Amino acid sequence: MSEAENTAANASKAEENQGPAEEVNETRCVVLQGFGGVRMVKAVKRPQVSAAEEEVLIRVKACGLSFLDLMVRQGAIENPPRTPLVMGFECAGEIMAVGEKVTDFAVGDRVIALTDYNAWSEVVAVPTQHVYRMPSTMGFQDGAALPMNYITAYIMLFEMGGLAPGHSVLVHSAGGGVGHAVSQLCQTVDDITLIGTASQIKHEAIKDKFAHLFDHTADYVQEIRKVSPEGIDLVLDSLCGEDANRGVSLLKPMGRYLLYGSSNIVTGETKSFFSVAKSWWQVDKVSPIKLYDENKSIGGFNLRHLLFKQGRHAYVRSIMNKLFNMYNQGKIRPTVDSVLAFEDISAAMQKMHDRKNIGKIILDPTAVPSQNSTETEADKKCTEENAEHSQ
Repeated sequence: MSEAENTAANASKAEENQGPAEEVNETRCVVLQGFGGVRMVKAVKRPQVSAAEEEVLIRVKACGLSFLDLMVRQGAIENPPRTPLVMGFECAGEIMAVGEKVTDFAVGDRVIALTDYNAWSEVVAVPTQHVYRMPSTMGFQDGAALPMNYITAYIMLFEMGGLAPGHSVLVHSAGGGVGHAVSQLCQTVDDITLIGTASQIKHEAIKDKFAHLFDHTADYVQEIRKVSPEGIDLVLDSLCGEDANRGVSLLKPMGRYLLYGSSNIVTGETKSFFSVAKSWWQVDKVSPIKLYDENKSIGGFNLRHLLFKQGRHAYVRSIMNKLFNMYNQGKIRPTVDSVLAFEDISAAMQKMHDRKNIGKIILDPTAVPSQNSTETEADKKCTEENAEHSQ
C-alpha cells in the first residue's frame, strides 16, 4: 500500500473512531449586518442559544417593531452596538426550557419578554427578571404589541404626567403604537381632551380617538391655541428638535413636557449627521429660572435605559401587571397594523420609516415570506460591500 493510501486509511479510521459529527441546532433570526439602509437587515440562520442560569428559553411566536429599531439600524443612537447582531427589543412566545435556579416559570408558559437586542429570533434566551406571564386571553400578537408602547404610555401619563380628570394631552405621532396606547389609556380617565398630530393619510383611521387631530406639517401650534387657548397640561413628544420648543411653549401653568424619542433625526434611509445636529441645535437651552417663573416642568423617559441600565426591573413589572389587569378588563387592546415574516423586515422597516403604519407592526417567525422578499445576487453584493464600509 502506498504512503498516500496509508494516510487516507488512517484518516478514515480516525473519523470512524470519532463517530458522527455533533449536530448543531440552528434558528432563524433577523440580523443587522452593518449600519445603514434597510438592506443591511437580513433573516439568517444562527446556532441556537441555550438558557443560562436564571434564564428561560422562549420559542418566539411574535415580535414587535418600534421606531427605536430604525434608529439602531442607522446607528443613530447613543453608544450604538457592534455589528453584526440580532435585533429586536420585545417578543412573545412559549417557554421551551428553563435554566438553573428558575422557579417562577415552567416549560409551556406563555410569556412576554423585553430584551436588550436579540428578540427577533425563533428562539431567544432571556433573564427571568425581564419575562412576564401573559394573561390567558391574550394572543401572541397582542403580547408582542403591548410592552414597549403601553409601558411607555402608562408611565408618562400616570407616573410622570399626573393625568387627572379635566386635563388636556398632546401626543405626536398619534397614529403609531404609542399614540394608540395613549388614546386608549386616556379613555380610562374622565373628561380628558386628547389632541394629536399625525400624517394626513392617517387622519381618517384615527380621528375618532382624538378630540382634535392636526397635520404635523401644518402650523399645529396655532391650531391648538385656537381650540385650547389656555394651553396644554401634558405634552408627549417623540420627535424632538423644533417640536420640543413648540411643545414647551404650549404648556399651561403647571403643565408638563415629556420627551420619549427623537424620530426627527431619521430623515432618510441612512444616518444623517446633519439631521442629528439640526435636531439638537433646534432645541432651546433649558433655563431652570424660566421654568420656575412659568410654573412648567420638563422631563424625559427612556424605557430601555430604565430597565437595562438603571435596573428598575421590579418597577417595570408592577406596571406590566397593571396593564395586564386593564387588558383583562377590556380597557386596552393593542392595535396591530400588519404582520410580516422575518424575511420581509426591509418592507416592515420601510413602512414605518414612511410613517404609513397605523398601530404596531408585528414580525412573525412562522409567517410565509412575500414574493418580493427574495434577495437577488446584486442585493447580496451590495449588502456585503456596505457592511465592509460600515465597520
